[in-house]
Amino acid sequence: MKNVLSKITLFLVAAVFVISSLGIQPASAASNPFKDVSSSDEEILYLWNRGLINGVSRTVFGPDQAVTREQAAALIGRAIGLIETPRKTKFSDVDPGRYSSGYIQSAVDKGIITGDSDGKFRPYDTMTRGEMAFLLSRAFNYNKTGNVFFSDITTNNTSKSLYTAVNKIAVAGVSNGTGTGTFSPTKKLIRSEFAAFVARALNANYRVAYKNTTVANLNVTVNSLNVRTGPSTGYGSIGKLNTGAPFQVYGYNGSWAYGKSGTITGYVSTAYLAKAAPATANSRFITIDAGHGGSDPGAVANGLLEKNINLDVSKRVEAKLKAKGIKVYMTRSTDVFHTLGARVDKGVASGSNAFVSIHTNAATAAASGSETFYSASVGDDSKQLATFIQNRLYKAMDHPNRGVKNYGFQVLRTNPLPAALVELGFITNQYDAAKLASGTYKDRAATAIADGIQDYYNWKAKN
Repeated sequence: MKNVLSKITLFLVAAVFVISSLGIQPASAASNPFKDVSSSDEEILYLWNRGLINGVSRTVFGPDQAVTREQAAALIGRAIGLIETPRKTKFSDVDPGRYSSGYIQSAVDKGIITGDSDGKFRPYDTMTRGEMAFLLSRAFNYNKTGNVFFSDITTNNTSKSLYTAVNKIAVAGVSNGTGTGTFSPTKKLIRSEFAAFVARALNANYRVAYKNTTVANLNVTVNSLNVRTGPSTGYGSIGKLNTGAPFQVYGYNGSWAYGKSGTITGYVSTAYLAKAAPATANSRFITIDAGHGGSDPGAVANGLLEKNINLDVSKRVEAKLKAKGIKVYMTRSTDVFHTLGARVDKGVASGSNAFVSIHTNAATAAASGSETFYSASVGDDSKQLATFIQNRLYKAMDHPNRGVKNYGFQVLRTNPLPAALVELGFITNQYDAAKLASGTYKDRAATAIADGIQDYYNWKAKN
């Protein structure tokens, strides 16, 4: 690997070109001469209509064919305006009469490429995706890096230069990898990919946003663990996590992990992270979040305030869970206001391993029943938690079952914990409201929620 990377480094050196002066804009109605290119392949058509790229024939583009090193040099040369006149190059293996020779020597003159240590260019060899990252990052003078990670490229000394090159083109919006958290640097580069990358480099309308994917789910092993803005103690702290808090790892930088816990995203030392243990009778610890509170009353109807119902039922759930031996953290036990982000952060920082937010619904006077929500973006456990609760709740409340639903409430979609949001009933419906005002029905709702949570933990202990 080291020899390969050294060859790549010798082949590609930093460029001094900025292409913003080209001022290229997308065509309003692009022509398409290729039978193997559809109208959705906008990047290919964008380059074709500006004379920057050709097909393998008049009617065939060959999107899945490999890109050779001379093809890459020619396309980059056209994109940044290098001299194309065929001529003798410094490389013994480049024919002076080849269409690519002028671009290759111009790139040499500008310091973009140098070739191999043996003085050869290898024009007909296939370019890899890793080599492409070096070429693009330097030819288009990308210098910005960010917290971008791919599971198949490490930051160690052997591949640090490759990681930096890939990082730069990802931050620039030129590539988002394979879309599964990998980059595949040794995989051959194909024509459709390279066309897309060059089009994105030339035109911001085609650029993509890279989103890190989770490579590991770990737990914090100490209290007051600093989450920092960078991979060392020299960077400032942006929050703290306590024992048991889950941490979604996106990537590693030396002995530091970059990832997310609740609404906090940053770096933590890997010395204080460990693989999450499966749920057992001794690790049943849940956050109960009474929705709204303080200056935020929630829904108001039929002489009732949602915040009061939520808190009353939440306290009853707390007592019933503790009687079952399940540890409980309450985001609020009094009439106070917390932001949605703070609710998630409090739950995560507590070290609990599940989260349930309790609410009361509002809509038209005819709407009735209970429903429970989860976010599919978090994981299957959230759906299971919501299902166990809902299966008991609507029966206990003796009203319509509105089901279990996937929805992106903030306390669900930003929550690394398995999380569910319960809607007890409709405060705007006179029959539901009468039950929500009744101590008997509030207790029945609390029992159902507590039993559903116990069902969830029992299921977790078996899986």
